[in-house]
Amino acid sequence: MALNRRTLLKNLGVAGSAAALAGCVGVQESSSGESGGDSGSSGNSGSSSDETTESSADETVEAGTASVWYSLPEPEIPGRKSALELFNEESKHTIKGSDISDMRKKTTSAIPAGQGPQSFEWAHDWAGDYYQRGFVVDQSDQVDVDLDVFTSAAREAIQFNGNLVGLPHDAETVALVYNKDIVDEPPETVADMVSVMEEYHDPDNNQYGLGMPYADGYFLSAWAHAFGGYYFDDSADERIGVALPETIEGVQFTVDNFVPYMPNDPAYEPQAAAFAEGNAAFAINGPWYLSTLNDKGVNYGVTKLPTPEGGSPKPFTGITMWYFAKAMEEGGADAAAGRSFIEWYATNEDLALKSAEEQGSIPVLKSLVESGDLPENVQGFSEAVQQGQPMPTHPDMGKVWDPVKAALTKAFNGKDVKKAMETADAEIRSNLE
Repeated sequence: MALNRRTLLKNLGVAGSAAALAGCVGVQESSSGESGGDSGSSGNSGSSSDETTESSADETVEAGTASVWYSLPEPEIPGRKSALELFNEESKHTIKGSDISDMRKKTTSAIPAGQGPQSFEWAHDWAGDYYQRGFVVDQSDQVDVDLDVFTSAAREAIQFNGNLVGLPHDAETVALVYNKDIVDEPPETVADMVSVMEEYHDPDNNQYGLGMPYADGYFLSAWAHAFGGYYFDDSADERIGVALPETIEGVQFTVDNFVPYMPNDPAYEPQAAAFAEGNAAFAINGPWYLSTLNDKGVNYGVTKLPTPEGGSPKPFTGITMWYFAKAMEEGGADAAAGRSFIEWYATNEDLALKSAEEQGSIPVLKSLVESGDLPENVQGFSEAVQQGQPMPTHPDMGKVWDPVKAALTKAFNGKDVKKAMETADAEIRSNLE
């Protein structure tokens, strides 16, 4: 399951589809202008130029050319072009960027053929699968960045089995969004939230307490984890936790406290539309959702998830990162160029703050996270990120999503939660055999 929902959902707004959530998009890539139509790289890690300059360490370093791929909503592409142009102006290296419409298909075909980029941008959940398949490589001995400049969640997400496979630049998670025309103060507890929903909820008049895409384990993760449960944890004695009593307790909690106040369809579109049309007091959604709310003129605020009695919400977090692709493995000037760009981009406070202000991105640089200078709504998401935990990077996590989705759909529709989760657990185990 692709976790880069900013790319897949921000363009779709309330019309996001299940296919989009699964990353089912077109296969063509389109040049964003920096690469002059060249969407890739030969994968040759040797020098692309005879030019040499002096490094800060007074060593002669050859200038290189690196290709980087990304997949962005149309409004974000100009900002990325500007960043690439700025780096190219300031650096001896040259970076060529391309916007790719189907990153998974393009990377899995181009990289093994030796035609991949030095780096590509995506969420961290591909780290384990791509490292095991040789699509990304460890650069821990090459990177000149102190990882302590990043939040702990970001540091964890960019490593797989002790291998540093990229550097992070922003985060994603879900938070509580509230309609300021309906809600006087954001609730700190679920009990407070339920009180507001109980008062406002009137489905006969198209009024709802909450819009939350229920049939998606990502959106439900905060509550599945809230009482000690989990879907999957490769470090645990019991890797599959879908049928653990603590996980079932978390899902049952949502059935008891949230489902009664939601539209009667658990899919993304109707849940997101309820709040975006001004017909719900609360939404649980991510930063990609804000552009829709801005377009609709909703008077909203964002805050961290409220606390359930006896538990703590722990939403999955996704860390968007620049991966070290296979083309960097053999070193050389082009690999140095790619690494230089990634280090610059990932540690640039000005870029991160501008992205937060213009696009609602959630920084992972501790200096910004702790500064108190983030825009109000970004701060709310940032606090939600601090509540959460990075999504597992192990390839087997991919076998968890569909059975959990089926179980949550049953739970939403009034079926026995314990039985639904046990069925999902059995299916996952069977798929992993």
